[in-house]
Amino acid sequence: MMELLSPAGSPEAVIAAVQNGADAVYMGMGNFNARRGAKNFSDEEFERAVRYCRIRGCKVYVTLNTLVNDREVESALKSARLASEAGADAILVQDLGLAAAIRQYLPDIPLHASTQMSIHNLKGAEAAAELGMTRAVLARELSLEQIRFIAKNSPIETEVFVHGALCFCHSGQCYMSALIGQRSGNRGMCAQPCRLQYSLGGRMDDHPLSLRDNCLVDHLQELEEAGVACVKIEGRMKRPEYTAIVTKIYSNALKEHRQPTPEEMESLEKAFSRQGFTQGYFTGDKQDMYGVRGEADPDSERLFTLARKGYSEGELRRVPVHFYTVAEKGQPIKAIAFDDDGNKAVTAGRVPEKARGQGLTATYLTEQMFKTGGTPYNCVENRAQTDPGLYLPAAAINELRRNLIAELNEQRSHPPRRRVGVIPSKPKGQPRGTDPVMIFQVLTAEQLTPELAALRPQYLYVPMTVMAESFELLAPFIEQGTVPVAVLPRVITDSETKLVYDTLVGLFDRGINEALVGNLGHAMLARAAGMYVRGDFGLNVFNSLTLDMIRQAGFLSATASFELRLAQIRDLSKTLDTEMIVYGRLPLMVSDQCVISHSSGRCSCQTPAQMADRMGAVFPVVKEFGCRNVIYNAHKLFLADKKEDLYAANLWGMRMLFTTESPRECVEVAKVYLGLSDYQPNVLTRGLYYRGVE
Repeated sequence: MMELLSPAGSPEAVIAAVQNGADAVYMGMGNFNARRGAKNFSDEEFERAVRYCRIRGCKVYVTLNTLVNDREVESALKSARLASEAGADAILVQDLGLAAAIRQYLPDIPLHASTQMSIHNLKGAEAAAELGMTRAVLARELSLEQIRFIAKNSPIETEVFVHGALCFCHSGQCYMSALIGQRSGNRGMCAQPCRLQYSLGGRMDDHPLSLRDNCLVDHLQELEEAGVACVKIEGRMKRPEYTAIVTKIYSNALKEHRQPTPEEMESLEKAFSRQGFTQGYFTGDKQDMYGVRGEADPDSERLFTLARKGYSEGELRRVPVHFYTVAEKGQPIKAIAFDDDGNKAVTAGRVPEKARGQGLTATYLTEQMFKTGGTPYNCVENRAQTDPGLYLPAAAINELRRNLIAELNEQRSHPPRRRVGVIPSKPKGQPRGTDPVMIFQVLTAEQLTPELAALRPQYLYVPMTVMAESFELLAPFIEQGTVPVAVLPRVITDSETKLVYDTLVGLFDRGINEALVGNLGHAMLARAAGMYVRGDFGLNVFNSLTLDMIRQAGFLSATASFELRLAQIRDLSKTLDTEMIVYGRLPLMVSDQCVISHSSGRCSCQTPAQMADRMGAVFPVVKEFGCRNVIYNAHKLFLADKKEDLYAANLWGMRMLFTTESPRECVEVAKVYLGLSDYQPNVLTRGLYYRGVE
């Protein structure tokens, strides 16, 4: 049967999840998890929670799924060690460098690839397996057919979100909260700007980025048949009663192999929903997925009160155990308890006295030992043997049973023995002795002008599809010695991989042999087409270990995260050629939702849309490969007047990212960075390079 994984944002939520049927819970520790706003756990609370779960046969997964900087790596590894030694069953990770470090430092603790790693195709799952992961949490945006294909062919287990909030952007690829408010979703501090109001065509009362909550409770059998190992409920920020209600309904549906009742669906909506639920990604019908949280249902508190009473009064979860008791003349009474997992407890009590009347019987002993109410155990087999003419008071037998259960608790809660290695040291980089190369990245064919080529950039990044459709426009650049690099889409599902592969092969046959990728799975696809690969910002290079891991993976170069401060980029140990984006509208989100059609009421992908917030900032929205949308920042990053800082950062390359600029503006901006002009955009930003993020 599929595993049911429930959220535990607090110690009380652990109890709520376990008592209502969760097979596993996931919880965060300290500041290295993607829900830093949840209550989370102190070290002592965490150890108690793990013990509580292990006794009751519930697995514990720990979320260390944020990006960490160089100064935080050691603390994150210590948290991982604490989790491992307490008995956690797996650790969820996003940061590629941290994952490699945990694998070296704690080789025996299983690792799960967080949904923050943006695994949306089979290649992504295979890449996670190569990193030593044992499970991949798939992107929320996948359909049943896409999930089935990955699950059936993946070398590792797959996990799927089945209930809870949907992010507008693909997880791990959202920079909106960071860029507009310095609160990084990749660092566990998302301010949820997608839930705010925005203007589309003058309608400020619209919520074009707010999606309804996901609910797949009536599709659990299909997911199990598809080969999914685990289904996951979202909600570590929600109250424990929510966890209890949702877990119980999903657990019953799984165990009883049935659809939810109308009453259960009503309870799910009352517990939390945004104007009902959606199954749009799962079914492929994405027309009506939008919704916001309305007024709380008055009946919700009554529902929560009943749920709280259910999990706080007694034990709802009982582990089956077997008892065997022996009373012999002149010997302390002995009892053995064992479970179906191989745990065994043995204890002894008082020496029985000579009976004055009717003595102990096997029936009486079993009746007393059966009294496991209020404990985590359900006695399913109880045998006893006694010599005739012996006597023990009931209190002595009860004490024997309590001691036996206490010993079984110790056996079941005892963590596994795991090896501990050496904390990896920061790799040593090499200083560069030359000025950084200039890299131009365009978005449209119109931006590929002879005037731009005349500025002779060393590298030219062009979207794969634009390059294939307008290959002749590359000629002026190639004649100047520029190296053209094909940019892969941010998201590629398995139904799209053949088109991408065929396009790359066609470009390779025409002399293009480098590709820019922001996903490890995409790197495997590009290499299969014969390409060398460079790392884009989507890899979220936030520390030196990640940079070195990407080097070991065979990349030619990598892009430093634009969520880093410039000083942090400077201090990265650059074992690999490192570039940074120094100009342009930075991407805030990439989404399978079409803001453009939502704005115009029809499909008009060739016409970019605009979205405005309450402060009047205007965010361009542009079509991406596969009819996806990319939302770009309202302000353009501009650092041409910070050359001293840029050159001190020991960079291999500086990239100018041209998106909505006219061909003429592209040329003017490039000239500024080459020292040939003093042009400056009207509305500019320094990004996060001097501010950083939380």
